[in-house]
Amino acid sequence: MSNSTIIDSRDIHKEYRMGTQTVHALRGVSFEIKQNEYVAIMGPSGSGKSTMMNIIGCLDTPSKGDYILNGHDVKKLTDNQLAEVRNREIGFVFQTFNLLPRSTALANVELPLIYSGIRSSERRKRAIEVLEKVGLADRMHHKPNELSGGQRQRVAVARALINNPSILLADEPTGNLDSKTGQEIMELFEELHAAGNTIILVTHEEEIAAHARRIIRLRDGLLESDTIVAAPILAEADLV
Repeated sequence: MSNSTIIDSRDIHKEYRMGTQTVHALRGVSFEIKQNEYVAIMGPSGSGKSTMMNIIGCLDTPSKGDYILNGHDVKKLTDNQLAEVRNREIGFVFQTFNLLPRSTALANVELPLIYSGIRSSERRKRAIEVLEKVGLADRMHHKPNELSGGQRQRVAVARALINNPSILLADEPTGNLDSKTGQEIMELFEELHAAGNTIILVTHEEEIAAHARRIIRLRDGLLESDTIVAAPILAEADLV
């Protein structure tokens, strides 16, 4: 396991103008995340966790402070460079899956590689490999409406992994799933973390955050706590 720093967030501020008012979404948040960490970012509505997620994911930039992503100083990047870094460094998993409804699971997973200019045969080979990795080898030619909610989320996870990103960034990944299926997805994240992936969960659910090894809590735009937690019981049971 490497101890290299993937995320270096230094005194991050984010302000928005709403009419005549200025909203201070983040008020000086600092933390580091190292390779192969499994981190949950938590907080109630208005805490700044969604803003922090957007900054981590290079979907937004800080008003003040520095965000270094795997050696890239984000504020120094052009929009095109930012898009390239985002596509290469971050795999996104959303609660709404965001799959193309008329495309097969295989085609959905291949999509980021099309943007990267990878040739067709290599795209297919890599897409098959990650679908096998998430347990969907037998469903790769099915379209989203032919898959269960859990299978659709597995497709989304496979798509997020296709570029071998530095970070898997998951926003409420079980939000549209029943509890049993949600547990299966969290077990998949356990397997991915054990395989060496760096995972960041953004969630308001304590039971989902409990799967992580570290919990960062935000409140009113400030870092309230940053706690290392024990590995979840299910991970120990799986080793027996």
